[in-house]
Amino acid sequence: MASPRRIGSPEAKNRTVLLDAAERLMLEEGYAAVSSRRVAEKAGLKPQLVHYYFRTMDELFLEMFRRRAEEGLRRQAQALASSQPLRALWEYSTDSAGTAFTMEFAALANHRKELRAQMARYAEQFRREQVEGLSEVLGRYGIDTREFPPLVLMVVMTSLSRVLVMEDALGLAEGHEETEAFVERWLGRLEGESVPRDQEGRRPV
Repeated sequence: MASPRRIGSPEAKNRTVLLDAAERLMLEEGYAAVSSRRVAEKAGLKPQLVHYYFRTMDELFLEMFRRRAEEGLRRQAQALASSQPLRALWEYSTDSAGTAFTMEFAALANHRKELRAQMARYAEQFRREQVEGLSEVLGRYGIDTREFPPLVLMVVMTSLSRVLVMEDALGLAEGHEETEAFVERWLGRLEGESVPRDQEGRRPV
């Protein structure tokens, strides 16, 4: 009986290099460009190393997504714990690179059931933590959560921010300046002027 094929360590440096290369390739050219040959070329490594660390390309895509999702949960938690959580959440939501990856993964998930299930699980976790954190923030600001339900506000915020990023990528900017000014007015009323961030781009807690 043949022995199972050896797989490289999850902590190996080359594995991280391959994931970084796959992310850059997806962001620059879209998920359809992410093949074992192109990833290896981007990473400056031999093509066979891709399948040494990942049994299949589906496994590589899953790990790419998990890594991004875990980083996103960490950044979201930092935003909610900062001195200006609403501003931090808005800035996180309007990150163009993050939105681009989300859209690419969403398109890819149409063809990969396991990735779609993984995305749904993480999306539910994101939303639970968003609502829990926002409920505490709104209560601290004295906002009636019956009139402004945290769940609805998060859906509105994430949907609006993604539309702005996607339209900007298409070259459509009509109404963006006015929308951003509207959001800024409300953020200013609730949290005051934006405070400086630290060297890593984070707002103080």
